Amino acid sequence: MIKEIRAVDWKSFEDSTLYIDPLTVLIGTNASGKSNVLDALLFLNLSASGMLLNVILQGDSNFPGLRGSTDWVCRSGTKLFALEVKVTGSNELIDYIYRLEVNVEGLPQIASESLRRVKYRPRAQTVSSDISLFRTDHCSLDSPAITARLYNRKQGKPRPSARQSTILSQLHPEAFSQNLSKDITEGVETVITALKGIFILDPIPSHMRDYVPLSKDLDSDAANMAGIIAALDMQQRLQIEETLTQHVSLLPEKDIGRIYSETVGRFNSDAMLYCDEVWGDKKISVDARGMSDGTLRFLAILVALLTRPEYSLLVVEEIDNGLHPSRSNVLLSVLRSIGEQRHIDILVTTHNPALLDSLGPEMTPFITISHRDNKTGHSRLTLLEDLSKLPKLLATGPVGTLSSQGKLEQALHQEQQSAGIGQ
Repeated sequence: MIKEIRAVDWKSFEDSTLYIDPLTVLIGTNASGKSNVLDALLFLNLSASGMLLNVILQGDSNFPGLRGSTDWVCRSGTKLFALEVKVTGSNELIDYIYRLEVNVEGLPQIASESLRRVKYRPRAQTVSSDISLFRTDHCSLDSPAITARLYNRKQGKPRPSARQSTILSQLHPEAFSQNLSKDITEGVETVITALKGIFILDPIPSHMRDYVPLSKDLDSDAANMAGIIAALDMQQRLQIEETLTQHVSLLPEKDIGRIYSETVGRFNSDAMLYCDEVWGDKKISVDARGMSDGTLRFLAILVALLTRPEYSLLVVEEIDNGLHPSRSNVLLSVLRSIGEQRHIDILVTTHNPALLDSLGPEMTPFITISHRDNKTGHSRLTLLEDLSKLPKLLATGPVGTLSSQGKLEQALHQEQQSAGIGQ
């Protein structure tokens, strides 16, 4: 699972690290850099699948490209960015550190790439070994290929590689017939699985209100949510529908007695989402076209949690958008319980003071503030617990109240001035 992501000269970031926990909350004002963090995760996800770097950044007929394209992917004044992730393997005594540097001067291409394996001693924090599974040699900007050195207990076996897609994806057994050592194969498999497991959910209720084909994988806008549920085998389907009903019945909109998906059409190849509203002794069936935006967004988050692969990372921007503030605690309870049960890490962004107030003091170590440097304008990521004035601030009110009053940003501004950052 991904434990850290570091962004160097990526968009508005100069050099910052986001730490990923079972539930990570990223807060900050508009234009502070929150969406840039999510873009970094999306870039890593797509590059791990072998997509060409120029397609990821600039798009093609099938993909629109990342927000800002190559013009805004690097910090102002630079033409090279680096993204680095730390991934913990199934054996928690092993970390893999993957780093990718991309030059966007001309056609986007790999400037350098590496994968390290770090082993730790049992019941100790000390490192027992740190080896380079692969690393690249330096090459000129106009070189059509780059040489990767594969771990062989010596200087590294040279392997010429293309520069338009990641070496990580080129080494994956699914890409080509490979003859790699077990150490390299395990490392590549672990990191690719973690990066492919990143799923950025942006539920759009207006896209969920139509009939959709039966589907295996949830779309990023959750448009095919009904098709995902209806395509499950009967036991899984009933289980998920029961879980959806249990949680959505706690929302304030209506008295919902049941959530379910049914196939429609002559060949039962399409599906629609339904709910039964119970009003006294009356039961009214309503399809997705009659459901509220908040209910549909809530259901989309639940379906993602219940259907994504275990040990993956679910990312939701503005997770509480459209949800009644009085039910923030319901949403948090769902995230914690299902995430823990299915071993899914969750990263959310939010502006909602009610949700932040619902977190409680025990969540303080897992809140990160995205903010801009006073002098340079660079985005920075700061753990809330690293604010020296935090105890005094929390004595005046909960996190949501402090955020809505601008007191957290004010404290960060003062600390930067005291430390002389940006001068």
